Amino acid sequence: MNKKEYYIAVNEFSDGLYRFALKLIKDESSAQDLVQDAYEKVWIKRESIETQKVKSYLFRIVYKKFLDDKKRNKVIYFEEYLHEPFIDQETSDLKVILNKALSTLPLIQKSAILLRDYEGYSYDEIGEILELSASQVKVYIYRARKQLQQYIGKLESVI
Repeated sequence: MNKKEYYIAVNEFSDGLYRFALKLIKDESSAQDLVQDAYEKVWIKRESIETQKVKSYLFRIVYKKFLDDKKRNKVIYFEEYLHEPFIDQETSDLKVILNKALSTLPLIQKSAILLRDYEGYSYDEIGEILELSASQVKVYIYRARKQLQQYIGKLESVI
């Protein structure tokens, strides 16, 4: 990967990478730090990274760094302290409802569903990022969608 390809990767993938980090961490400055760390690692290893694989490499770095920071308790994750029951009947903002539902998922399921439905990755690409097989990814996504469906209930009852 040369300098020009690196800058193209920054322009093309930084928004999606930031959205993914923000959905994981729920803090803007920490999400920015994760993205910056990922691009720094890519820059350092740019000679050994294939241009075609840089996108999945970036997402894998963000995911692993998130897990490492969480294990070391370097960052406080506010969603862990939110144990709200089901949605108020008055709540009609679907984005808020979906974010609350996503926060109830286990991390691996949440990451898989974000990569699939928000970022449009294939099962094989998600497996590469999360270091799972494609069949494991399908199972996690299926379970996540079922849990989201149970949490949200029927759309008519929410609206």
